[in-house]
Amino acid sequence: MKIMVCFDGSGASRSALRVAVKHAKAFAAKVYLVASMEKGTEDEHQTIKEMETELNHAKEKLAAESIECETHLLVRGMTPDEDLVAYAKEQGIDEIAIGIRKRSKVGKLIFGSTAQYLILNAPCPVITVR
Repeated sequence: MKIMVCFDGSGASRSALRVAVKHAKAFAAKVYLVASMEKGTEDEHQTIKEMETELNHAKEKLAAESIECETHLLVRGMTPDEDLVAYAKEQGIDEIAIGIRKRSKVGKLIFGSTAQYLILNAPCPVITVR
């Protein structure tokens, strides 16, 4: 089984990781920690380094629990929601875990919702965690 965790280092994504760890132990699954950035310009090198550090730190925690894990920082020019769905299809992911934050209706309308896009378009079940 392959479990993808949409990870950005936030508290919500850490909550999703905790649920994914439980599922990985129960189903002897491999965890894919995936972050997506739309661009990778010169100005964003610091953000990219910080995200790589967050991913590696989370991977170390999973290794300590004997859970097989891969980390991927996607910078492929797509919006994060499209990129995450495409990655899940490419890798044959069986389950996606994503942390959610409460947003106003106006906030969702203006900015959209990555979680909503994943729920509607993912090729597998999506677990949302608060």
